[in-house]
Amino acid sequence: MVQHHFHVADFVVFALTIVISVGIGIYYAFSGGRQKTTSEYLVGGRTMNFIPVAISLMASFESSIMMLGFPAETYVYGIQNIMASLGFFVTQLLFIEFIVPLIHPLKITSAYEYLELRFQSRSVRLLGTLMGVLTYTWYMGVVLFGPAVALEAVTGFSLWSSIFVISFVSVVYTAIGGLKAVIWTDVFQAVVMLTGIFAILIKGTIDSGGPQAVWDKAYDGGRLNFFNFDPDPRTRHTFWNLFVGNIIRSFGLGFNQSTIQRISSTKTQAEAKRMLLIVAPCFLISLCLANYEGIVAYAYYQTKGCDPFESKQLSDPNQIIPLIVMDIFTYLPGMPGLFLASLFSASLSTLSSGLSSLSALLWADIVHPIVGPRVSESKATLIAKVSVCIFGVLACGVAILVSQVGGTLTQIAGSLISAFAGPLTGLFFIACFFPRIKAKGAFFGGVMGLTFSTWLSIGITFSKSVKKTPWLPPASTENCPVDGAILNTTDLADVYGAVNVTGFNEVKSTLIWNITSAAIREPEGIEKLYTLSYNWISIIGTLTTIVMGLLFSLVTGMNKPGDVDPRYLASMTDTVFIFIPVCIRRRIRCIGPQFIKDEYKARFPDPTKTQTMLQTATEFKLIVANGDENLETELTKQTDELLRKS
Repeated sequence: MVQHHFHVADFVVFALTIVISVGIGIYYAFSGGRQKTTSEYLVGGRTMNFIPVAISLMASFESSIMMLGFPAETYVYGIQNIMASLGFFVTQLLFIEFIVPLIHPLKITSAYEYLELRFQSRSVRLLGTLMGVLTYTWYMGVVLFGPAVALEAVTGFSLWSSIFVISFVSVVYTAIGGLKAVIWTDVFQAVVMLTGIFAILIKGTIDSGGPQAVWDKAYDGGRLNFFNFDPDPRTRHTFWNLFVGNIIRSFGLGFNQSTIQRISSTKTQAEAKRMLLIVAPCFLISLCLANYEGIVAYAYYQTKGCDPFESKQLSDPNQIIPLIVMDIFTYLPGMPGLFLASLFSASLSTLSSGLSSLSALLWADIVHPIVGPRVSESKATLIAKVSVCIFGVLACGVAILVSQVGGTLTQIAGSLISAFAGPLTGLFFIACFFPRIKAKGAFFGGVMGLTFSTWLSIGITFSKSVKKTPWLPPASTENCPVDGAILNTTDLADVYGAVNVTGFNEVKSTLIWNITSAAIREPEGIEKLYTLSYNWISIIGTLTTIVMGLLFSLVTGMNKPGDVDPRYLASMTDTVFIFIPVCIRRRIRCIGPQFIKDEYKARFPDPTKTQTMLQTATEFKLIVANGDENLETELTKQTDELLRKS
């Protein structure tokens, strides 16, 4: 393997990124409210402008998984993973329409406060908290591991050093600066990330012969495999498990503490919606750019005539982007440092958001209910800051565990995180859209979903009886160096006759795949479940939670109309299922103008309670209308009509 070295300019650019990130944290530690209250520290005093909050949320999603995992997927498996990006985009639009109007008016600090409000059960809230902590802790571990292993392989940075530096820096500015520091540091780091991505795309495209040449080489190499409609659930990537599966998995991101925390930090519901309207298309574009990086990398090494995996320069696909950076910017000191800064920024932004979120969870869901008002605001804030340090150490430990799992970062994250995110999504779906399910049903469904999806995830990830999907044929190897010389397979073809080098590579890959597969015994019995694509884990976890919750509620008893406060329900019934007869919709309706009519009749069958009815009707009207004058007028008419009849 060719050893690359950093120039002094590279270290200067990288160091500046670290210094500025810490500096922002120090600034917010000694400015404004000085982070002395939990409101200021955890949700920015609920006065943040939606634009920096949007950039921060987008940056927290743009982790090393995007910077390294998506290009690696495209290089070895093709661009079909872009379907997952479209699924995320659809989820954001659904979240804006149905979830933001539900969450923002509640003014909650913890995402799982909502579960307690909805079910009137602390057990359900703690179950949601457990799933949320597991999801984000594993996510942070993957994010820490990504840049560490890549940089160790191609630049000589040690795994432990990279993990320690990223974790230490993010802990420092998150602990001292709170959510405001996280948000404004994310804004800075987003600029650094995008600069690094565009630098790679522009220089790599030029060195590969231009955009048309890149596209042609990718097409010839089979990398432009956008659509695969194979219905077989064992196929690693298809349109169904990528697009549909990621819609469900992305709801887990929407319901996580980081997203809810940012929704709560905005001034109004309208700003919260605008914030997500910025995030949705911008993040989609970022993911598309990351996939295109993988296309550019393949075209570059095809042009160069030496596939880095065939030449044994690399063994891990997650190392492909750091390698191409060192190759294309060899004579441009400072540019590899910019990439290093962008990669660390991607990890820092995600890690800091996770630490801030987990700190808020620990305080709001566990510590505060125990200590109550006995603890002063300054001590409460100190507890939150100490918890940031604790979760930082846990993330380092998880990163070491993740190093024992093989595959691209997207697969590692998708397999392990989906085990927790899927049931969590199911739990929130029950809370939002199933008013008849009681707390016991939700808790039982959540436990069963978590247990089943975790077991399935471990089996899919670690089972020795599962055949691994073969990589696509590698790039050309005709100019790869062998023992100090260039092995030009074109010359060999002239000497030994007409040799199809590309065909030889394909035959070699097929032989290796067949030999490896033959050594793996066929799965039997329950092991056949482990042959499912990892992309189905989140869907299975969500459906298991909902189905088991419904069945348990049917056996033990369900809520009656009027048992659940409409403030804690969302409904897509009259929007999505408009084609269903009204008599059926009425039974599954959760909230909205029509639901209010049914709710009045259920809550106030006695027409003499006119005054109470009027007060409740006014409250419902304001909650549902939420600033919409037309809807408020319509609800007023309905209220007057109901009162007149009563």
